[in-house]
Amino acid sequence: MSTPTPPQQAYAQPPAPQQVPQQGHGPGQPAPGGSYVSPIPVRETHLGDALASEWTKIRSVRSTLWTLGVMAFLMLGIGLATAAAVAGSDTSLENESALGLGFFGVLLGSICVMTLGVLTIASEYGTGMIRTTLTACPARGRVLAAKALVFFLLVFTMTTVLAALVGALQTAMITDAVDPSGGEWLRSTVGVGLFVALIGLLALSVGAIIRHSAGAITLMIGVMLLPLVAAMFMFSESLAGVRDFLLEYSIPSLLIGVYGEAAAGADAGPTGWQPVWIMLGISLAALIGAAVALNSRDV
Repeated sequence: MSTPTPPQQAYAQPPAPQQVPQQGHGPGQPAPGGSYVSPIPVRETHLGDALASEWTKIRSVRSTLWTLGVMAFLMLGIGLATAAAVAGSDTSLENESALGLGFFGVLLGSICVMTLGVLTIASEYGTGMIRTTLTACPARGRVLAAKALVFFLLVFTMTTVLAALVGALQTAMITDAVDPSGGEWLRSTVGVGLFVALIGLLALSVGAIIRHSAGAITLMIGVMLLPLVAAMFMFSESLAGVRDFLLEYSIPSLLIGVYGEAAAGADAGPTGWQPVWIMLGISLAALIGAAVALNSRDV
């Protein structure tokens, strides 16, 4: 007969593994003193990170698709409808090119750009997302600069491409118009793209200052249309100077002035590249005000 195995011998614990002293630490391993080292590389953030974040946000929200989609529809639809109406009638453009007809679609499309500019920053205040944004990037000036740069480049690129496409189609449809010069082509594409993008940048700045989407959009529509409407009702001779100033420097007048003196009229205000520089100064002043407001107020 075999001798029974004692319980303490049957359930004896295996020997403990030999401890090997570590010669340092790497990602995911305990550091001297018991602290943890993350396996994710840690580095200083910069403007490129903020730009990537804002580009991800602006291309992933549906408001961008809807506003820019409606803008493209208005620029193409109204521009081609205007050209078709002129080509099918007895109206002659005489010594003008057909590029100025793109003004009507661009004017309505710029309202969509203003809306998107406000929503780019004001919507984050409405949802509370701005707290997450500023937690991830506490440098508020960098956040505003990234939003402004991404938005400006997106709108400028899309407006310039659409304006060039509409201008080419209008020129082909209206055969009795004067062939536009290179300067006219540059202003009606790049100039118009800059002007509309600067309007959107102004709207973005107003949205950062007011921090309310509906209020900022309403204010921007008023800034765009109210001066021109008010000037039409100033019949008194004592208000003639104010009336002329509003008629010459309202946003619609500046926009049509980009197309040139032939499109704006002989008695128009700034024409050519002057409206672009005026809008650039206004937008930069508003952006500086937005930066001051963003840094001086709590979220």
